[in-house]
Amino acid sequence: MVFNKKLLSVVLLSCALVACDDETTPIAPGPNEPVTETFQGTVAASGAATHSFTVSASGTVRATLKEIGSNNTLVMSFALGNWFADACSVVLANDAATGGAVLSGTITNGGTLCTRISDIGNIPPGQTARYTIEIEHP
Repeated sequence: MVFNKKLLSVVLLSCALVACDDETTPIAPGPNEPVTETFQGTVAASGAATHSFTVSASGTVRATLKEIGSNNTLVMSFALGNWFADACSVVLANDAATGGAVLSGTITNGGTLCTRISDIGNIPPGQTARYTIEIEHP
């Protein structure tokens, strides 16, 4: 009977060891949190301002004209595009943008993009308009 108890103990211990598994199931990473960049400045009459930014992955890029002029009703040209060397090649544009205007597109690979804001004849000569542009991207 002693032999059976030892055998039973070995079998039970073996079963317990086989049931233990040290492997962990990897947890899939969550989606990348978007990056938010803010650009501020002034635009003069008949002038423009361009800002470049780097996108590290594919995904949605969203540009918002958060503020323009003293009451957000000044009409401007607002654009989003690809940055090449020292120029912004416009891909999306709103030539009648006021405060709150949004441009949104999808980038398939990372790269350098740009946003541009320009006067379309609504800023009086000798004056400037303050702006704030917010960019969200992967």
